[in-house]
Amino acid sequence: MKFLQTFFSKQFLWEIIRILFVGIASLLYYLDVIPLPVLLVAMAFGLYSLVKTAITDLLKNRKIGTELFITIAVTVSVLGKEYLAGAVVLMIILIAEYIASASGERARASIKALIGSVPKTARRKIGDKEEEVLIADLKIGDNIRVKAGEKIPVDGKVVGGSGAVNQAPITGESVPQEKNTGSDTFAGTIVESGALDIEMTKAGKDTVFSRIISLVEDAESQQAPIEKLTDKVASWLIPVVFFFVGIVYFYTQDVKLIIALLIFTSPAELGLATPLVTISAIARAAREGILIKGGLYLEEMAKVTTIAFDKTGTLTIGSPSVNQVEIIIPEYTEHQLVQLAATADRRSNHPLAKAILSYAENLKITYPDPTEFEVIQGRGVSAAYEGKRLLLGNRLLMEEQQVTGLKDTIHKTDTAIFLAVDNVLTGIFYISDAIRPQAKEMIEALRKTGIQNIIMLTGDNPDIAKHVAAQIGITDYRANLLPEDKIKVIKVLQASGLKVAMVGDGINDAPALVQANIGISMGAVGTATAMEAADIVLMQDNLEKIARARAISKRAFRTIKENIIVGVGVVHVVGIVLVLLKIIGPVEAAAIHLLPDTLVFINSIKLLRVKI
Repeated sequence: MKFLQTFFSKQFLWEIIRILFVGIASLLYYLDVIPLPVLLVAMAFGLYSLVKTAITDLLKNRKIGTELFITIAVTVSVLGKEYLAGAVVLMIILIAEYIASASGERARASIKALIGSVPKTARRKIGDKEEEVLIADLKIGDNIRVKAGEKIPVDGKVVGGSGAVNQAPITGESVPQEKNTGSDTFAGTIVESGALDIEMTKAGKDTVFSRIISLVEDAESQQAPIEKLTDKVASWLIPVVFFFVGIVYFYTQDVKLIIALLIFTSPAELGLATPLVTISAIARAAREGILIKGGLYLEEMAKVTTIAFDKTGTLTIGSPSVNQVEIIIPEYTEHQLVQLAATADRRSNHPLAKAILSYAENLKITYPDPTEFEVIQGRGVSAAYEGKRLLLGNRLLMEEQQVTGLKDTIHKTDTAIFLAVDNVLTGIFYISDAIRPQAKEMIEALRKTGIQNIIMLTGDNPDIAKHVAAQIGITDYRANLLPEDKIKVIKVLQASGLKVAMVGDGINDAPALVQANIGISMGAVGTATAMEAADIVLMQDNLEKIARARAISKRAFRTIKENIIVGVGVVHVVGIVLVLLKIIGPVEAAAIHLLPDTLVFINSIKLLRVKI
């Protein structure tokens, strides 16, 4: 039903009228009901839109497409007095153009349909009362109420009530997520049960939903290399085609033959072969919570041979916790060591710092602000408290600062954070991070898709890197890396001719994401930085989505090649041969011309439904 609604929508009304007008006029002329001038008027009416598009493309875009070819073909038919053949050809070509336009709109409509829409109004709470207001009139901090069956209109945080929310339009998750006080909510998602009071934190263009729509709409403008190639091929073909047609006419003087040749030598389907696939694949990926920013990145993902993974927050959950505190100087208690470490880390937002702060809070240990604080990139922090100089970080920091009393750690597979007071090692905090579920299965799935090399990049020590890599099934890893070191690793891989994808959290790994051929950001719900830095954004912390993105891109690239080879090459080559052998004429050529358009459309649009 939706399919028919797209093809018979009001925006295509004039195209339908033109087809009917030319078709009816051709039939009446064939039956001798109307004179030739009436048929010519009908042909002019049908040809008008094609001529207008041809001139616009030629003058403004320096592009020659089907419209110019058909205009010339119809003009040649009139000058050669093949009026009925020209009219029938025009009608069939108008049908082909209509199918191409409507099929493209159908693919774009699928993007809008899968995302849905955000309500225009919201129920704002003021004290015990509720009032219906426009979304545009809401301000950050306003409280709104959303009941079961309603869409959440804004990004926010639950401040009251509870319920199950369908987040499929944002993340692709099929199972509703339970929301309670403190939970984040996103515009465009649906409350399936319960009722939520939500404090608005973002609205309008700042919401995750709006950013998704913007990304998907912008994706169409990012041409894939193969799409640029087909445009170049089409531009080079045109002078060759006209030269070829001119030679044929010089030797045959056959107007019907020339009309038929012009139909089959048009490079139109080359321009249709790629964009439809791109739109369909992007829509399919978005439905599964994968945002691909354009055809360029779709094709690059299909060609990737190497994937580099950040460890913390990507292959691991990213919520490390303190397992043990080793006391080095007996004069200090665990309570004192935790207090000093928490004081040093109080102003840091590093995941390992959060683990220490969380450990202090769990033990109900209070910790003051340091009097001095400095982040030492890739190493740790330096702070001052009550006249003491505190150093908290990895072994490299201790070695560079010439800390005395350094010793081997007792847990090789945990991250060791060393605490030094006045340059003397005082304690060691052992921190670990759980590996994500399905990480090993994801690595195996990627290898099956043709990925040759999988590398783990981490700032952790080699023992931890080796332990995590072994559990996941990665044989190549690099440890003790600073952010700039990750970029160097990627550059070396690229210099050897490899296509590299980098998977990270989109914030700390932003430089590496940009350097890689493809940057993939994980779990980017609500993270604007991740959306901007990455070429592919995964809306869930789900490693399986990486293999899905790869599978969709490979299927799309294969479909593009099918469109070009079968939908364009075979049909056109066969058609030209049949015309030159005088087996078919202009009318048959125009009818067969419908075939590649239809094949390309069906082959492209199936990406929305077919099992991948």
